[in-house]
Amino acid sequence: MTLETIPLFRNLSTAELQTLRFIAQVKHFPASAEIFQEGAPGNGVYFVKSGLVEISGGKGERRVFSRLGPGEIFGEMSIIEHRPRSASASAAVDSEVYFLPRGEMLPFIERSPGLAFALLQQISHRLREFNQLHLRELVQAESLAVIGKFAQGIVHDLKNPLSIISLSAEMFDMPGISAEIRAKSQSRIRKQVERVSDMVGDILIFTQGTRQDSKLTPGDYRAFVLDLVNDLRSEAEMKSVQLEMQNVPPAVAIAFDPRRLSRVFFNLAGNASDIMLNGGKIFLRFTLTENKIVTEIEDTGPGIAPEIADKLFQPFATYGKTKGTGLGLSICKKIVEDHGGKIAARGEPGRGAIFSFTLPLAK
Repeated sequence: MTLETIPLFRNLSTAELQTLRFIAQVKHFPASAEIFQEGAPGNGVYFVKSGLVEISGGKGERRVFSRLGPGEIFGEMSIIEHRPRSASASAAVDSEVYFLPRGEMLPFIERSPGLAFALLQQISHRLREFNQLHLRELVQAESLAVIGKFAQGIVHDLKNPLSIISLSAEMFDMPGISAEIRAKSQSRIRKQVERVSDMVGDILIFTQGTRQDSKLTPGDYRAFVLDLVNDLRSEAEMKSVQLEMQNVPPAVAIAFDPRRLSRVFFNLAGNASDIMLNGGKIFLRFTLTENKIVTEIEDTGPGIAPEIADKLFQPFATYGKTKGTGLGLSICKKIVEDHGGKIAARGEPGRGAIFSFTLPLAK
């Protein structure tokens, strides 16, 4: 199996394949040899060149999750999240693999939108397979309904960034496109790859029960929101929803983590879009007080159902949506609180849902 015959690389240009050959390392492993261990640093992605590779995990007695043959990918999560390996890989028979280090692979993906989209499709497919495996094993468990909804929601949440990456990749590859539009498409793809990474990271943090230590850096809130609103608007329009800023956010300094805080906007706007099945509007507005900024996100949907009002920010609480993990608002609450703020929701007669969150001004 050569690099160019691996399905993920079949549509790469000659120049891109040349770069790939330069960064790829061929490694040989005898039968039963360990390729990487669960908990080891995620330092790159692997492809089976020849032989058979087993992916296993679990405490105590090891369980084999899957067996991979020539051309198949493994260890791919290390590309979008810099976290320890979640499973072990070993050679079932004498095997050769291609190893692509994370440090060289990330810039290569940024320069190749088509590859970025194909890789995220592969990750989405692997998540589906993984979810199906565990759902089959838990078919007798009382928590099957919750787990099934959670697994379905993960795939659903990946669809929006994947759609944006797909559209941007098509635009990037169109003949006669200006350098400016090409650069914007590349930037949009990079942002969505980061977003998927953050989504996966938040889910892992939630399921593992660990605390997220945000790195808060002072920055201009107006610039942050204005940069974010175009992506929010594009995503809303895919669901026939209009997003409108009712006033310009004030140019004040706050201490924040832009990548995590953007998740709050995407979650709240995404929930609003999902609840308005026949289209509608989302309004953003901002109020400045003496020591904090208040951001409100309102929709023209049916409002907040009384039976869910006191459970909105609890994990797995959903209402009126056919899909979703039920973690979106609980993750929003954690992110806002990690920033020293508070989040709340309210309903008023004749209006949709109104979510507001506060952020303290930088001292």
